Amino acid sequence: MSEHPNAVLVRELVEMLVRDDLAGVSELIADDVVWHYIGGAEPVRGKEAMITGLRLSGNADWTITAQIHDVTASDDHAVALLNTHATRGDRTLDCDTAEVYHIKDGKVRAHWACSDDTARIIEFYA
Repeated sequence: MSEHPNAVLVRELVEMLVRDDLAGVSELIADDVVWHYIGGAEPVRGKEAMITGLRLSGNADWTITAQIHDVTASDDHAVALLNTHATRGDRTLDCDTAEVYHIKDGKVRAHWACSDDTARIIEFYA
């Protein structure tokens, strides 16, 4: 049985985010995407703002990788379970996240994430 197209889309998106492939990411998200980051007070609204933020984070003092544990999808949503690893100086962060994507017309319209330790994530990236 083949994987649902929205699961394939999310797998591609996660891989592009890890590779810092902003052109690829831009192709998979809607112009009016609403992206909720863990611990963020407000979501990032719009493709341009999201890509600009990702471009700036490329200059950050941390590195992050993610491995997909599983993805499940329907015609409107996908949920990805990720194992993430980040380094910042001599500190490391390992955590698990569940990421929900709202998808319409082959584009991610919205994203929400939760983790096993939100407080630790916020502290690490502060």
